Amino acid sequence: MFGRTPAASIAHPRADSLFTQYRNLPRLSLSASCLAVLLLVGCSSLTGKKNSDVAEDSGIAKLLAVPELPDLIREAGAPRGLNAIPIRGVGLVNSLSGTGGPADPSSYLDQLIEEMRHNDVKSPNQILELDSNAMVRIIATVPPGAKRGDRIDLKIEAPPGSNASDLHGGWLLDSRMRLQQMIQGRVRKGEVLAMGTGSVLTRFALEGGADDRQKTQGLVLGGGTVQKTRNMGFVLRPEYQHVKVASDIAAAINRRFFFFDGTTRRGVAKAVEDDYIELELHPRYEGALGRYVAVVRAIMIDERKANSQQRLQKLGELLSDPATASDAALQLEALGESAIPTLLAETKSDNPELQFYAAEALAYLDRDESVAVLEQAASEPAFRYSVFAALGGLEHPSVVDALQRLFDQPSQETRYGAFVALRKRNDASRVLIPQPIEKTLNYYQVESDSPTAIALSSRDVAEVVVFGEPSPVKIDGALLGPNALILKPDSSEAGKIRVSRFEVGKQDRRATVPASIRGIIEGVVAVGGSYGDVVTILRMAKSSNYIEDQVAIDPLPKPMRTYYREEQSS
Repeated sequence: MFGRTPAASIAHPRADSLFTQYRNLPRLSLSASCLAVLLLVGCSSLTGKKNSDVAEDSGIAKLLAVPELPDLIREAGAPRGLNAIPIRGVGLVNSLSGTGGPADPSSYLDQLIEEMRHNDVKSPNQILELDSNAMVRIIATVPPGAKRGDRIDLKIEAPPGSNASDLHGGWLLDSRMRLQQMIQGRVRKGEVLAMGTGSVLTRFALEGGADDRQKTQGLVLGGGTVQKTRNMGFVLRPEYQHVKVASDIAAAINRRFFFFDGTTRRGVAKAVEDDYIELELHPRYEGALGRYVAVVRAIMIDERKANSQQRLQKLGELLSDPATASDAALQLEALGESAIPTLLAETKSDNPELQFYAAEALAYLDRDESVAVLEQAASEPAFRYSVFAALGGLEHPSVVDALQRLFDQPSQETRYGAFVALRKRNDASRVLIPQPIEKTLNYYQVESDSPTAIALSSRDVAEVVVFGEPSPVKIDGALLGPNALILKPDSSEAGKIRVSRFEVGKQDRRATVPASIRGIIEGVVAVGGSYGDVVTILRMAKSSNYIEDQVAIDPLPKPMRTYYREEQSS
């Protein structure tokens, strides 16, 4: 990770680039004696230049004058490249049980045929006539800071004229997605930014309901693969657009954030124009891009002022005031090692809000003293999202233990948030062992002292997580699932469930499994069921009270929650 190839430079052309003028400065130098005379009598009287020439020279001098630097980077410019890029495409979903069908002529159909021909598909019109296939529109976003190879979720839907009635059980074939813009009444396509393929999870499987549109809308979890790394950086305000300013800001950033390429130290920032500084994401802030940009913006440009004792003392005072503590913590984090004593002192505060801000900054400075404070802060909903973001990248064994202890919290949001943060870590195998069920999903059984809860994922990956020991599943009569899927008690053996699937033109499939959450999942997959089938069956079983335990879809912490100090003080 530390040896990554630098991201490609972004061209930011300006006709009067100061880089060119700055390189020509030596040719503009004058002797000391000549300069003195010029100051006394003026350039035009010695050289015979016209007033217009003098004005032009004055303009060049003004252009080359170095602006006075502000204190913080955020005062000099604004970040660029932090918007999510919407991308679109048209694809084909196959493996449907007669719920697809030929699409009506449209621009979408023309685009799909073009895509099929690009992939050397023979007789595309004949394939599109099959009721096992359906045309879909694909929608996704490439997040800021995305790298080539990153996985993203895809949204799909049957557009008008598709004539598909249900996408359940389908598979999205390889599809290309681009940035598309409407220019002068015509759709202009950009380069391919992502490729997509994978199993379809419909909205109906997740939500249920009487709206038939839910059956023709869905997700492909982690189905998109980013094809191009996104660059980001800072654009300087007009009054600070100068090669020297850009260079000084890049140097300030690189003093704080850098890589080691073998034995060579390389900074994350590069001044590529007099008004633009390109920025790479530091590995410590993977998954916390917003925090990274906020910290970079809080860096003080002048190194002499940055670490002064007077400034540290001032920031310490601001850190002790709830109204200013959040920003003070960012500025201290931007300082780096010299700020650690100030932050450590604030973790001893009696105010949990101040403790949290200090501990969050310490976590990004890779200090394990933050772990206990952040573990406690996870009980506050307003801090929970940030807690897991900070702990997720802190490489210390105590983090794994803390996240594991949070599995005992009564809040399902806390438990699943801790689980996801732990699953993404390289050392997760210490406590988390996935149990793949065929190639359909990962099943996790997690020890917990709180009441049993079941979490189903609709993001990133197909997984079912059970916290605690689940109760037996008690099905009365028969449970009718999608695509001729039937579950009912086994009459010949107590504590067992028979899972069957009967489809026209296909061989009947049956499986007898234990009457448990895992048993049901294994049975559904054994008869050819998809992750969408698993989610649908578990949701239906819960709504019919066949499952006693709590079941939730993506019970994850939400960002940008408000912390109410009045409630905390009471």
